[in-house]
Amino acid sequence: MIYSPSLMCANFDNLKAEALSLEAAGATRLHLDVMDGQYVSNFALGLGDVKSVCRNTSLVTELHMMVREPGRYIKLFADAGVDIIYIHPDSDRNPLRVIKKIRETGLMPGIVINPEATIESLLKYYELVDHVLVMGVKPGNAGHLYLPHVDKKLEKLITLKDKYNIEIIVDGACSLERMKKWSKQNIDGFVLGTSSLFGHRGSYKDIIDNIKRECGE
Repeated sequence: MIYSPSLMCANFDNLKAEALSLEAAGATRLHLDVMDGQYVSNFALGLGDVKSVCRNTSLVTELHMMVREPGRYIKLFADAGVDIIYIHPDSDRNPLRVIKKIRETGLMPGIVINPEATIESLLKYYELVDHVLVMGVKPGNAGHLYLPHVDKKLEKLITLKDKYNIEIIVDGACSLERMKKWSKQNIDGFVLGTSSLFGHRGSYKDIIDNIKRECGE
């Protein structure tokens, strides 16, 4: 199971220390949210933050691009050292070209399924990407409530997983109870945020160890 803490929820005063601490605590990956204030109304990590995290961890880093026209920035973030790049298909006029560009840089492409998007509307992308990030909340902010209708979408996507050989990660309001449920149903992993990791009592290691135990590891 993949457990990928979201650095947008970490202590920004020292991202290097946070990245190292999360790695030592048993995180599987690090999740890097980049926002431009246009595709979503918020801002999060910048290029310098991403470089710092990638430079100071041996973990796989996954970049979640919540930006308009992400194709303009693929090389910048590839050079920063990320391993996986997720894009929102509706954020660019030619998302297929962006996916191709990610692949050509030697990185692994992924797409994000927003709460309002249907599984069927994105069928043409699944055979082109390695990873699918399913949003349980509206993208752009931490701490929002999980949207129950996303459960049905996850059930549908799981039936397509083997056909398209995709990895499925859930992002947004991943509480311990929700992770326990979906870890038994062929979901590959979760982005850890304020619902399960950051701002909770205990060390990162204690919390992540408990999550792993509760999810049957």
